[in-house]
Amino acid sequence: MPSRLHGRKPAPRGFTRTSLIWLAVLVIGCPQVGLAQSNAQKPLSAIDWLTDSIDAPAVRPTAPQPTVLQNRQEDIANNALPEDVTITAIDAPRIDATGILSTAQTGLPPALWGASKPQDLGRRMMAIANQTDLLPASRRLLNTLLLAELDPPVASGSDGRLFQSRIDALLKQGLIEEANALLDRAGSTDPDLFRRSFDVKLLLGTENQACATMKSTPSLTPALPTRIFCLARSGDWDAAALTLDTSTTLGLISDQEADLLARFLDPDLYDNAPPKNPPNPPTPLSFRMMEAIGAPMSTQYLPLAFAQSDLEPSTGWKFKATAAERLARVGAITPNAWLGIWTEHLPAASGGIWDRIEALQRFDTALKTGDPTGISNSLSRVWPIMRDSGLQSVFADLFAEKLGDAPLTDTASDIAFEVVLLSSHYETIAAEWDRPLDNRQSVLRSIALGDIPEGRLRAGSEKAIIDGFRSGAVPVRLSGLVQSNRLGEAILRAIELLESGADGDLDELTDSIAFLRAVGLEATARRAALEILLLERRG
Repeated sequence: MPSRLHGRKPAPRGFTRTSLIWLAVLVIGCPQVGLAQSNAQKPLSAIDWLTDSIDAPAVRPTAPQPTVLQNRQEDIANNALPEDVTITAIDAPRIDATGILSTAQTGLPPALWGASKPQDLGRRMMAIANQTDLLPASRRLLNTLLLAELDPPVASGSDGRLFQSRIDALLKQGLIEEANALLDRAGSTDPDLFRRSFDVKLLLGTENQACATMKSTPSLTPALPTRIFCLARSGDWDAAALTLDTSTTLGLISDQEADLLARFLDPDLYDNAPPKNPPNPPTPLSFRMMEAIGAPMSTQYLPLAFAQSDLEPSTGWKFKATAAERLARVGAITPNAWLGIWTEHLPAASGGIWDRIEALQRFDTALKTGDPTGISNSLSRVWPIMRDSGLQSVFADLFAEKLGDAPLTDTASDIAFEVVLLSSHYETIAAEWDRPLDNRQSVLRSIALGDIPEGRLRAGSEKAIIDGFRSGAVPVRLSGLVQSNRLGEAILRAIELLESGADGDLDELTDSIAFLRAVGLEATARRAALEILLLERRG
């Protein structure tokens, strides 16, 4: 099966062992290159599918742990040793400050991270990003923090520890275009960051750029599979084949890697061979090479970042539509991109994703025609489907404005009100809503407008949220972080409390809403409250 990686020449064969040994020095570069690394040598990472694209990646030392005084009676020194001091050159680039959203865009203070430790911030970021069912409001706030251009923490060094955590949190969510933009903006050749940049570009289909960067940066020593891949991508098939033969003979790469690379370089030799078993787990490099040899891997059960590759024009529509659904659900593609993919063709069958696509297309068509009965009927059908597939917020952002003005039946009007409140236009449309509202809808409308509801409240989440709205102060459990100049860390902690609150911890729900409003994150507080009351995804 042809692919954008094909167009290769047959690999030369028949080298003697002596010639290969000499060529190993010339082609591979040095005796250590390509040697198998033990798990202990590999860098610690929150992303377990990264390609070992370079040799001997830097391993960051473990940060010293603070001493905790159990029975502190007075402020006296434990010993005469000086405290650990982080030394950074005055003119050193501050990679942790890199962002693609300015403070004018985010409204966040530049010194948000304050006195927090980079490792503490990174740990909280990854803990949130690892959750698979985040509230949309939580996810939006987290990603704003990840992409924001902010001053590094006071304790930040020059190792980019916080920046790497931000990249990893983006990759966990499948936000590879955003990660790529951050990495390009940073322009760092730090080995750990380059590994991420190389893989992101593989998944985006811009691997030639990554290979060119590697070739032009002497400090980066490509691992042998990466070297072979990049030689082939640059058109130097003879050198790629020679490096593969040399590496295989000298035992510098594994049998599995050698087999996949051989098929990649010369697929015609394997026309009658048994199919290649997919690597488990795959890396972006092996994933791309499997695609190139005509054995593409399904991304359905792979990390979200891999699903981005299914959005390429050459991908079959069902695979593209399935990937778009996964990515839209977590905000990794825009609602318009999702709608565009789902309306490319008419459904080819029934059941599963085809039923969801058909329902969405019928609603979209009815909305365009302006027929009140058609809109009402198709909305009543499509909304439960969107709810069951976790796409309510995506649907709402697309259609809320049009539904706000559409003439609808009573049942469809109630649905439209929910759609409006889950969209980014929640406040404007709620303020202009002139259709009758019941008691619960009146409470929801008050929340959307930032008012404290006066009607009868239900117990549970609704009461906990309103208690948060009534509070005007930072909750005690978060005040320590704020008072110690760790506001950004307090916001991350508030996201954790918000998620726990959505799962049923009402005290934490109240505190998270109160905190968000107290520090000026009013829109996040309102939208989170509305989502908890309307999405009904949690217990």
